[in-house]
Amino acid sequence: MQYYSTNNKDLKSDLKNAVINGLAADKGLFMPESIPVLAPDFWEALPNMSLGEIGFETLKHFFCPEIEEEDFKQLTTEAFNFPTPLVKVDEQVSALELFHGPTLAFKDIGARFLARVMARFTKDYGQDINVLVATSGDTGSAVANGFLNVDGVNVFVLYPKGLVSDVQEKQFTTLGNNITAIEADGTFDDCQRLVKTAFMDDELKEKITLTSANSINLARFLPQMVYYFSAYAQAVKQGKNEIVICVPSGNFGNLTAGLIAHKMGLPIKRFVAATNLNAIVPEYLRNGIYEPKPSIATPANAMDVGDPSNFVRIQELFTHRLDAITKLIEGISVGNEAIFKTIKTTYETNNYVLDPHGAIGRHALSSLLQEGESGIFLATAHPAKFPETVEKIIGKKVEQPARLKAFLNGVKQVESSSKHYEDLVKVLLKQAL
Repeated sequence: MQYYSTNNKDLKSDLKNAVINGLAADKGLFMPESIPVLAPDFWEALPNMSLGEIGFETLKHFFCPEIEEEDFKQLTTEAFNFPTPLVKVDEQVSALELFHGPTLAFKDIGARFLARVMARFTKDYGQDINVLVATSGDTGSAVANGFLNVDGVNVFVLYPKGLVSDVQEKQFTTLGNNITAIEADGTFDDCQRLVKTAFMDDELKEKITLTSANSINLARFLPQMVYYFSAYAQAVKQGKNEIVICVPSGNFGNLTAGLIAHKMGLPIKRFVAATNLNAIVPEYLRNGIYEPKPSIATPANAMDVGDPSNFVRIQELFTHRLDAITKLIEGISVGNEAIFKTIKTTYETNNYVLDPHGAIGRHALSSLLQEGESGIFLATAHPAKFPETVEKIIGKKVEQPARLKAFLNGVKQVESSSKHYEDLVKVLLKQAL
């Protein structure tokens, strides 16, 4: 399988270099040159497959034979070793709980997979790989924990100071070892801009080998397709049909993975792209104008993105045809008060505790589902990661899983940077060289 740049289809790369480099030489995002349609025997076996088996059968088309199939089967078994249950919320809506991994967020799926792929590709590389990732919340903890103590890999997590929850911050600032947390004075968009600038800095890349673990890296977003297949299999077992999946969306790698699964044959009726007040994509779906804007801080901080990097991949999947995109994807923006109200009413009515991101998915489905449809929203983070918001609304403590308590007892270790690129470079070179 070759991977082409979204800026130039003639510029292609093999898998190993696409993963290690993160971006194409012309700064485009890598896309697979073909997307296979899965055979009938896969769909027959799907209801009884584990998540690891689903990962192997769907992702081998993109990662093998560059990784030997037996080795790849072991990789997917190790990476996808926690449950993703489909839990009933009400008669028409279910939550796909993606927060049962090590850092209690859906990004554990992509980060654990990427870390294992990267470890295989860099084993005999001859020099350290430096992973630079911007985070608005959960990406940082998932990537940091996925790569913790991986030989030959240094991880730099860049995050906006004061704009991630205390719990999220503890999950990547207390690790030490090969993990360096960098807090920047600015927004997530500033952090994302700094990371993109670093990847375009040829002078920096002559000094250190730099790669990405954000969803711009194809080995981070592609594995997220596995839980869409799992959701469908569980829904069918529960007697559901006319399935609509709602994806709380920030940088849009999550939805991109679901759309690739759909192109592989996954029979989802339609997708809902639900954002917070950062409504760039819902506005594009409504009027055809894509206009990035400065991000707005919201209670659903992991989705505070004003210029989502992965949306170009979605456009590429539909050959930049707005009519084709809107035929399958519906967009909606959810305000802060609706988030709070949905957390409250869902707890009082259904005895189900939502985090702010899940509340966006739940609210979107309640607004858009039609009669006869079965709605699934992706519950992307455990509510215990947002105690300041959730506990105040529901009026009780959210039980903390043991692994979350372990993070909270750690000691914060952090480097500081301004939002000026030169300051970030100083930190990178100091830690990497």
